[in-house]
Amino acid sequence: MFKICVFGGTTEGRRLIAFLASQPVSVTACVATEYGEELLEPAENTTVSARRLPKDEIKAMFQEAKFDLVVDATHPYATSITESVAQACSETGTEYLRLLRDSGAVPEDAVYVESIAQAVEFLNAAKGNVLLTTGSKELSAYTAIRDFEQRVYVRILPMADSLAACHAAGVKPAHIIAMQGPFSLEMNRAMLHQVSAQYMVTKDCGSAGGFYEKVAAAQAAGVRLIIVGRPAQRTGIDLNTTIRTLCQRFHLMPKTDIAVVGIGPGSQNAMTMEVSAILQKADCLIGAKRMVDAVSRPGQAVSYAIAPEIIANFIREHQAYRRIAVVMSGDVGFFSGAKKLLPLLADHTVRVLPGLNSLVYLCAKLQTPYDDIVPVSLHGRSHDITGDVRANPRVFALVGGENGMRELCSRLTSSGLGTVKMYIGERLSYPDEKITVGEAGKLAGGTYDPLSVALIENAAASPVITHGLPDEVFHRSDKNDSVVPMTKSEIRSVCLSKLQLVRNAICWDVGAGTGSVAVEMALQATRGQVYAIEQKSNAIALLNKNKETFGLSNLSIIHGHAPESCEELPKPTHVFIGGSSGNMRSILSCVLEKNPHARIVATAISLESIAELTDSIKESAFDVREVVSLNVARSQTAGQYHLMRGQNPIYIFTLQRRGDSV
Repeated sequence: MFKICVFGGTTEGRRLIAFLASQPVSVTACVATEYGEELLEPAENTTVSARRLPKDEIKAMFQEAKFDLVVDATHPYATSITESVAQACSETGTEYLRLLRDSGAVPEDAVYVESIAQAVEFLNAAKGNVLLTTGSKELSAYTAIRDFEQRVYVRILPMADSLAACHAAGVKPAHIIAMQGPFSLEMNRAMLHQVSAQYMVTKDCGSAGGFYEKVAAAQAAGVRLIIVGRPAQRTGIDLNTTIRTLCQRFHLMPKTDIAVVGIGPGSQNAMTMEVSAILQKADCLIGAKRMVDAVSRPGQAVSYAIAPEIIANFIREHQAYRRIAVVMSGDVGFFSGAKKLLPLLADHTVRVLPGLNSLVYLCAKLQTPYDDIVPVSLHGRSHDITGDVRANPRVFALVGGENGMRELCSRLTSSGLGTVKMYIGERLSYPDEKITVGEAGKLAGGTYDPLSVALIENAAASPVITHGLPDEVFHRSDKNDSVVPMTKSEIRSVCLSKLQLVRNAICWDVGAGTGSVAVEMALQATRGQVYAIEQKSNAIALLNKNKETFGLSNLSIIHGHAPESCEELPKPTHVFIGGSSGNMRSILSCVLEKNPHARIVATAISLESIAELTDSIKESAFDVREVVSLNVARSQTAGQYHLMRGQNPIYIFTLQRRGDSV
């Protein structure tokens, strides 16, 4: 079994020792105090030395133990022990590795000094209270600060020798803060406020030592930082590189416990006890800043990330963390990023813990069941919800953005749905949560929190959409009272039936005319998109009128010739060709180039168009090639009689190659 010695006492050292404790190696952990030993988790393969070792004893230990590797993970300011360990390794022929702590970024308004003497000199020329966060070892040097006993407060470890150093320096008990760090931004800020500090003295202790939290707290409290410069360090590597090096050198296997957790609507009270326990034990939390900050504890490593790829890469590159929790809003199975993240973590063992989603929470507040509600997410997505609201009595919407809820209310109102009833929930589960009830039209002018959701009730919802709307519901006459050609109701009904549309279909209507087919496509493909291509200006005007009448944001109107105007469009799953202007072959070629498996329905009245479509069937090797000849007669009043008047006969071609793309 390989033997590894770690000189620790720092956060990085403890993490390295914890990692090695889970591996088939023998570990000797050297820390300076009994308190340092208490911070280590007991392990069968780990022996702890909890006292300061002089150089001769270090050398003797190396000679006797014959370690395969010594890792120096001591504090960057502990230059004496670093030199002792390095020299002992050199004299005994023991392999030495220096684990370096990352250096923090110095804020522009900070005072950077190279020594304690310079810090004292600066503070003697300044006024105001001082919070020392540099520990107790060198406390005596700071007693030279003017009015030391009245102005200076010290933050130390809760240890007997630290308290003794304070006593020896003449620090009053009321000026001593004895606590174990690192500390959160909020904790640092509270301490600065409590002692009315104008200055905070710190060392550049890196992220693991809470340096960034000190910087942020000082800036938030209007306190000036005095940073005692970091001494020159030996060449070394960071914690993650250290662990990768050990894994390669000693054939170790990192074992990371990964949990993807749903934290509910937001407040900690709404989390499950299981999720709370996971978050408390995690070495590192990953997720959006708002959520991570809401559940992190002091000293816990955090990484702000939302994109699944970034989260997965972070986990792979940071093998030092034994327990990682990926924090998700609400429930991991309800419009959650977990859907894309989990496949990226297929080579890890992952636990998935559900949370309370906002739909369940809002319905509980309203004392209403939710088994008949259709959920829709508008958060970070482009989706026209009006189709869902028209078709369903109750729809739940996740809404994001500063003006997301107001835009939703306005969208419903402009689409003729201004009278639907809305229950808007803001900041659910927080102490200031709010639920507003009213009609969409009356709520459209309100201001709502970005953390908002809505339950929408439409008493007039019609879940059944029968294609073949009456011709009278469409605008047909242009401003000159000229009638624009339109696919009649009976023909339209058969064509739409042959298209076999799905909710998320991407449709082209080529030669759209007044847009009767395009409108009905958009009404059925509520989660898709329809592109109506038309070259005549008077028809374009009518298309826009009909789009506005039906309130269809999923209908896009393209003014131009086909197929040229189709080249930039997304690939279609369904295509209707009502007019080709003699370009049938090139239109079909464009469609098949975009999507060889698109389902195509084309109509033809003239013999020339019929012949062109018939030839195309032979040339393009369609698997589905159905032709229907349709003759329709409508009744017409003639005096006291009703006579049937025949319409122009029409041929309906249905064409498709087999495939899974539609």
